[in-house]
Amino acid sequence: MELYFLALLVFLMAFALGSGYPVAFALPGAAIISITAAAGAGYLFTGSTDAFFHSGGPQQWLSAGVTNLRGVYWEVERDTLIAIPLFIFMGIMLQRSKIAEDLLVTMAKLFGPVPGGLGISVVFVGALLAATTGIVGATVVAMGLISLPAMLRNKYSPSLATGTIAASGTLGQIIPPSIVLIILADQLASATDQAATLRKTLYNEATGELTMPSIFGVGSTSAGEMFLGAFVPGILLVLLYMAYILVSAIINPKSAPAVRSEEGFDRKFWSQVALTLIPPLTLIFLVLGSIITGVATVNQAGAIGASGALVMAGYRLPAKGTRHLYTPAIMALASLGVLGVLLDNYDMNVKAIETTADATGITLGAIAAAVLLMSLIWSGWRVFRIEATMHGVMLETAKTTSLVFIILLGAAMLTAAFRAFGGEDLVREFLNGLPGGFWMQFIIVMLVIFILGFFLDFIEIAVVVVPIVAPILLADPGANITAVWLGVMVGLNIQTSFLTPPFGFALFYLRGVAPQSVKTVQMYKGVIAFIILQLIALGIVGSYPPLVNYLPNRVSFLSDTAPPPKNPKLQYCIDEYTFEKMAKGNDLAQVIANAEALNLSVLPRRMQSDLSDSFESATVALEEIEKAFEAEAAVNAAAVDYRPLQTQVRGIEKDIRKRNERAEDLRVRAGRMRDEAQAERRARLEAEREQLLAEVEVLRTQIPDRWEEVHDVFAELTDAEQDARNLYRRNADSAWETPAEVLRILQANPEFDALEGELRDLRDVIENAGEGDPSAMETVEALENKFGDMEGASDVRSALGRARRALRPNRFDGEKALEEYDEALAEFDEQKAWRADAATLEPGLQAYLDGIRGTLGIRSQDRLNREQALYMASCNAVHRDVSLNF
Repeated sequence: MELYFLALLVFLMAFALGSGYPVAFALPGAAIISITAAAGAGYLFTGSTDAFFHSGGPQQWLSAGVTNLRGVYWEVERDTLIAIPLFIFMGIMLQRSKIAEDLLVTMAKLFGPVPGGLGISVVFVGALLAATTGIVGATVVAMGLISLPAMLRNKYSPSLATGTIAASGTLGQIIPPSIVLIILADQLASATDQAATLRKTLYNEATGELTMPSIFGVGSTSAGEMFLGAFVPGILLVLLYMAYILVSAIINPKSAPAVRSEEGFDRKFWSQVALTLIPPLTLIFLVLGSIITGVATVNQAGAIGASGALVMAGYRLPAKGTRHLYTPAIMALASLGVLGVLLDNYDMNVKAIETTADATGITLGAIAAAVLLMSLIWSGWRVFRIEATMHGVMLETAKTTSLVFIILLGAAMLTAAFRAFGGEDLVREFLNGLPGGFWMQFIIVMLVIFILGFFLDFIEIAVVVVPIVAPILLADPGANITAVWLGVMVGLNIQTSFLTPPFGFALFYLRGVAPQSVKTVQMYKGVIAFIILQLIALGIVGSYPPLVNYLPNRVSFLSDTAPPPKNPKLQYCIDEYTFEKMAKGNDLAQVIANAEALNLSVLPRRMQSDLSDSFESATVALEEIEKAFEAEAAVNAAAVDYRPLQTQVRGIEKDIRKRNERAEDLRVRAGRMRDEAQAERRARLEAEREQLLAEVEVLRTQIPDRWEEVHDVFAELTDAEQDARNLYRRNADSAWETPAEVLRILQANPEFDALEGELRDLRDVIENAGEGDPSAMETVEALENKFGDMEGASDVRSALGRARRALRPNRFDGEKALEEYDEALAEFDEQKAWRADAATLEPGLQAYLDGIRGTLGIRSQDRLNREQALYMASCNAVHRDVSLNF
């Protein structure tokens, strides 16, 4: 029965959207009506309002959408959507300040002499505006008003001209900062949590293990990672557009002739180019650069962009004759420069002021910040005063932001209703039942999104479809895709929705400003090639994931918050890196032999033993890493025959699981029907359940008899590989830890010796200590802390600690304190003797650690160096199949 109400939900939504009803109200309206109808029907026919819901009741599902949206604001980790109004403000402000007009006119003169130059300039400007405004309607209208007449006047093909303008205007959907990427990042954050749960369940059912290794987990994404991931695909799309226009102009010169400007490329022209290009490029650098370098979060970058747009509008809007036209912009740039220098040279923490230099840096920083604030106020006053621009921008920002969030709320309610009637399970069963595994599922999803783009806007697709299909795709261990790659792929696909008729919004915008001589059919014809180019870009990015994954990985691994080398998700690539370094002739065996030849007899017996064990562990680690890769080769060889059988059995088990879940659902539903009037329906449900259980038994017989044996043999191979890797890692860590600790002890010798005077003077303090006098205890404690901060001096510190406790007023024991002090002094003298003799070992231990630092010792470092970080970024950018472990 739930399926009928699911069909009603879809019908109501489609009917409302098709009739032109506002989408912000069509989505929640369809959800409320269908949930209310299901509750009413349940009450009339069964006496329970919960009867026709997949689970729960109408109250739960009516409130679920609002509750889910509230979670976006009540969870500190998910404040990404706050960036939306900031970027909208930035885009509208730049559009109102006629930056687009300046860019188009200047770039048209620059590229005009090239075949197809006007079209290439439109694409170039579209990319710049995408990285600054990101608002499709404003970009298409601006370029349509300015460039379309010029292209038609210079005998450009109407189809090529309109297609170029419409396609270039949509680049703001994929080139960051993009609102659709922010929304996708938010949706995927929830989807990854669900996908992680699904994958853990799959691992438990396949292996019987209660916990899944984190290396097999599903990673989340953020708006910043989405921006970084979409950067290269966005540039790829721009290059494809430019290449198509250039090739079209070469093959058919009449469709896009070169246009030579009467103005020469003199100093005045290049000054104009610089003045037009540098401000928006600077803004792009500040916004995206602050995210990429980790200086600012996405929200903070949005504030930077909004402020930059305000400053640019401040000098672009005023009419001629305005005094100090560029002064606010110069003030802003100068103050930013001063702040950058101060941050590099001073500790700008007010609470940490210790020296006169610190106070000077803070003072200069406060002055620079005040100048920056003055420039923003000055620019804001100009924008407010001239043509009421600020009023218009704020109004448009409020309207656009409200529209986005109302749609988000409506979509959250629609998704809740979809799940209430079992729609999510239905989609999951459909996708999981497709032959061909993940890639068939992925292609079907992409195809559905592409078709929906003919009728729906990008926001509806992002917030309705993605939460339903993303967990299924992300949970697949065979593809093991990243959330950022999936988000960028969906973003590229959604971009086509602006160009595909009948509801291609870019076409509507362009139609509104195009002259009557340009037919709508010509516009539709013109965008076909660009839609194909978008699909080609989708195929390129889909077939080569590093185009998306590498840049976020690179920024992450090179940042100050980079994951440590012992992070479980890095271990496979760490092993690969180490093995490659060893294969290139890194003479680790000689390094280890030199260390073993050191005279360790000068050290205490326990330390000698620990060092010898560490050098032996280094030798074992070299052997085990070779065994690990030999075991990996054996696993890969056996996987050729094992994988087809595993795929067959896992497919049968998936069918069994689906039927068992359906049978359990029928059992619950039948159990609720206790009224005699429902006896006939209850009997039908029980009969259907028995049929499903019978099918389960039949499916069990289809599992090959040899499966258990083959699986056990293959599991032994994978276990052997994992055991070898774990043994290598333990020995590699041991090979580093003790030598590094001993070296730190020897390097601390000067500080250790420097405390001798204080230690010997302590006797008089303890002897003269009186009961109830806290000064002696404080003096002992101060010296105790100094030894505690020193490597290898823990025994001295412990003895001093016992002496201090003997001086406590309530348990004063002067003799005990002196005994413990004498023990501390004896331990100090003993250490001083062997430390002096062992100082000769310091160069040898340093050479050993330097020799293994980038290989056996890599896991023990605080962070990766640049070479290692770049290797990790490249290695982890590839989607690695982990299905053999499931």
